[in-house]
Amino acid sequence: MSETIAGVAIPDSALATGATELVRSAAPPLLYHHSRRVYLFGSLQGRRLGFTADPELLYVGAMFHDLGLTETYRRTDQRFEIDGADEARRYLRSHGIAEADVRKVWEAIALHTTPEIPYHLEPEVALVTAGVETDVLGIAYGELDRADIEAVTAAHPRPDFKRQILAAFTDGFSDRPDTTFGTVNADVLEHFVPGFRHIDFVEVILKSDWPE
Repeated sequence: MSETIAGVAIPDSALATGATELVRSAAPPLLYHHSRRVYLFGSLQGRRLGFTADPELLYVGAMFHDLGLTETYRRTDQRFEIDGADEARRYLRSHGIAEADVRKVWEAIALHTTPEIPYHLEPEVALVTAGVETDVLGIAYGELDRADIEAVTAAHPRPDFKRQILAAFTDGFSDRPDTTFGTVNADVLEHFVPGFRHIDFVEVILKSDWPE
């Protein structure tokens, strides 16, 4: 029987169960609980916004979205979001999921730190971002029922979450600082990595090879 939290059913299919097991084996409790909250808050925000997503696809997107911060799945040559998106694509293909659905999940993960754009795409893409924005940034936190928030955080607590997630971000991409160009991730490194300065878009233009 599937588990229900705050009125949201956790998918219990082989696809979803396998995703849970993969993330639990690779991610620390901080990221595991955060990823589950992203699914739950994304689902709750979907109800509020009138977005209906495929629960399995949304669940895989939420569970895999921060895999690029883990030792097992992180790379140093691309954005951490793409690490998780690529692993989700491999995972879904190995389960015979249709390419159109694979693309939705890939985009949901790859774009989850990109403001606005996900809300103009499929519900699975939009609601991974909505869940992340609620849990990390508190966006639309006040739009949710307090009892639902308490049910989610009782099942998946977030003690000292603000400090710990910032530390996880810093550790997750401080060794690939150039990949944060043009992203919110550069803000993290400017706060926590001494001497780091984000790549300036204006300077890139002015110092390009073009003579004028």
